[in-house]
Amino acid sequence: MLDPVMTESAFRARDIGLRAQKKILSRMAGKNVARAFIDDTTASLLDNLYRLAKQYSNNKKEAEKLVKNIIKVVIKLGVLHRNGLFSQEELKQAERFKAKFRMAGMAIISFYEVDFSYDRNYLTSALSESHKCLQFIVSKHLTDKSLGRIDSVFGFFSNEQFLDTIFRTDSEYRDILGRIVADLNKAIENGDL
Repeated sequence: MLDPVMTESAFRARDIGLRAQKKILSRMAGKNVARAFIDDTTASLLDNLYRLAKQYSNNKKEAEKLVKNIIKVVIKLGVLHRNGLFSQEELKQAERFKAKFRMAGMAIISFYEVDFSYDRNYLTSALSESHKCLQFIVSKHLTDKSLGRIDSVFGFFSNEQFLDTIFRTDSEYRDILGRIVADLNKAIENGDL
C-alpha cells in the first residue's frame, strides 16, 4: 500500500512541475519559440493576425501582446492536454469549441470571398460561443491572468466596429484579410481547423 504522505508529495510535485512548464513556456512565448510548437500555416496565420491588429489599432505593442496571448494560451492548452488533465466534460467542450471556431473560420472565408455576404451577428455569435467553450475548458486549470488573456484576444477580434471595418467591400484591410483567408483555407485543407 502506498504511503499517503508520499502520494500527497508526489501529487504536489506534479502540480508544481505542470505550473513550471506552463510558466516557462509562456515566458518564452515569442515568434521563434512558437515556431517550434506550431506548424508553418499557423505561424503564417499568427503573423497575418499581428499585421491586421497592428494596422487596425495603429499600435505595435497591442498587436504583439494579442499574438503573444494567443501563443501563451495555445501552449498552455497543449501542456494540459499532453498531461491528460482535461475531464470528459472539458474534452466534450473542446470538440464543441473546435466546431464553433471552425464555423467562424469558414464564415470569415465566405464573407471575404462572396461580396455582400458579411453577417456580423452570425460571426459574433460563433466567436462568442467559441469564447464560452474555451473559458469552460480552461477555467479550472489556468489563472485569472490567463483567462484575461483569452478575454482580451476574443474582445479584440470580435469587436463589432473592428469586424464591420475589415469586412467593408472597400476596406483598407482587404489585402491582409486576403492573406488571413488563404491561411484559414490552408488550415482547413490540412485538417488543423
